[in-house]
Amino acid sequence: MTGKPLTILGIETSCDETAASVVRGCAPGPGEILSNIVFSQTEAHAPYGGVVPEIASRAHLEILDGVIEQALAEANITLAALDGIAATAGPGLVGGVMVGLTTAKALALASGKPLIAVNHLMGHALTARLTHGVDYPFLLLLVSGGHCQLLGVGGTDDFRLYGSTIDDAVGEAFDKTAKILGLPYPGGPEVEQAAKAGNAKAYALPRPLVTGHNARKSADFSFSGLKTALRQLVENEAVSIPDASASFQAAVIDILTDRTAIAMQRFRTDFPDGNTLVVAGGVAANQAIGAALGRLCAAEGFVLRVPPPRLCTDNAAMIAWAGVERMASGAGDALDISPRARWPLSN
Repeated sequence: MTGKPLTILGIETSCDETAASVVRGCAPGPGEILSNIVFSQTEAHAPYGGVVPEIASRAHLEILDGVIEQALAEANITLAALDGIAATAGPGLVGGVMVGLTTAKALALASGKPLIAVNHLMGHALTARLTHGVDYPFLLLLVSGGHCQLLGVGGTDDFRLYGSTIDDAVGEAFDKTAKILGLPYPGGPEVEQAAKAGNAKAYALPRPLVTGHNARKSADFSFSGLKTALRQLVENEAVSIPDASASFQAAVIDILTDRTAIAMQRFRTDFPDGNTLVVAGGVAANQAIGAALGRLCAAEGFVLRVPPPRLCTDNAAMIAWAGVERMASGAGDALDISPRARWPLSN
């Protein structure tokens, strides 16, 4: 796809970040981020050890207008100068999604600009095109608090699912592990930091679907058994938090690399000329996981592309960029489109 650069306002409210961004560019990228405002609700949810949907949606409602105003001001642009308005329409906490999508509808109606409803997962998937100009096709490992998937990406309307979690997402497993170990929320960075001082071989934790009687050669993930094993360990003996963190993280790395290696084989069958692995989602910021996937790519002849950490977690720049790509391909949405709690990315 080529053409004139498009300038898109993006809005993201699918979980506990209230975000707005203005992005300019054309596919395949890289694009220019003119502003990227993210207001995190971490402090509000920390006492509960996880995101409370009612608190999240109310916070979005209270601050979203101001976040959008700030994004437009920082980009030094008016609504009239935009080419379109993109907003997450799902999947996510439906109350939060409704706030962002309804706001985008109102702005689109008032300004006469097209509305682009974006799948949140597509936002993550296409971030590496915004940052690195990655060409299609590429293999995507999407790892976040709510999602864990491997997909072959051939275009904005070509997503082929190779594997997904059958229980917990990997980011969720990190957060629950942190809670078991008494570490603060959000747990992913805390477990990663503690693991740096730990012995990854201190505790023998399982690798579900990778080893044992239930091992199989699909690219699906499972983290529930790993989390349960860690909880039982903590309940039955005094454990070293650094060693437990390192042992847990090592198990996660083994699971992710094993499943990704299997997906690489399927991806090569579908796209013989493809050799890029994109890692997206909040867990992509984990340096130990990134290093392990880098070694896997070197061994398998793949090129690894990981967006900067600030664009791995939920943000509106990725939504705006997905809006650029969808609008460039001729897509747009009616103002009566509904928010979705679930919205599979694969065909």
